[in-house]
Amino acid sequence: MSRLGALHLTQSTGQKHTGTVIFFHGSGSSGADIKEWVRLMVANFSFPQIKVLYPTAPLQPYSPVGGQMSKVWFDRACISPNVPEKLESITQIEAEVKNLIKKENDAGIPSNRIIIGGFSMGGALALHTAYRWDRNLAATFAFSSFLNDNSVVYDEVKQVKGTKLPPLLQIHGDNDDLVDLSWAKETFNLLKEHGVQGEFHIMERLGHSLNKRGVRLIKDWIEKNLPEI
Repeated sequence: MSRLGALHLTQSTGQKHTGTVIFFHGSGSSGADIKEWVRLMVANFSFPQIKVLYPTAPLQPYSPVGGQMSKVWFDRACISPNVPEKLESITQIEAEVKNLIKKENDAGIPSNRIIIGGFSMGGALALHTAYRWDRNLAATFAFSSFLNDNSVVYDEVKQVKGTKLPPLLQIHGDNDDLVDLSWAKETFNLLKEHGVQGEFHIMERLGHSLNKRGVRLIKDWIEKNLPEI
């Protein structure tokens, strides 16, 4: 049985559904929250041929808040790149994410017509998804996100160097006091070093938050990588 909460979705507005976007929220949030947040930033965050899914993470103990229950995709020792990943926790969410993708595949949407992205922890989950669990995705994006030093993601992209990988859009605020800009830059540079192509955009005077310019960049990225067919 799936541990994921309700799927909040934005239906495609055209006659055909030919692509899907899965947008993961940050820690302690929900699919409904990120959907509303995106709508407030860009009122027309919708696409004629694309369905946008906003899943909600399972409720589970989260170490950075003293082990209290929180809606998070996986557990972390702390919010820092300088700690080992909790791989057992990440593995538990892997099956859930793969099932989300499979449901779209079964509905006639191949992986190369799916984009997965997210905010904060949701962006980290998107990076695990695109570069470990389904490298056939159309593209990925990560806003205010990072990977741990020595992440298994780096190990796995090293092993497939030379193969085509989903392109990455990474966005980060220069005033982010939760996830330092340098952590995001290091993540992007290491992925690029191992063959990931993409774009890195710095948002001036932005903390750990979405903003209109960043969400517009995501919308443009989706339209570029999931054109109408």
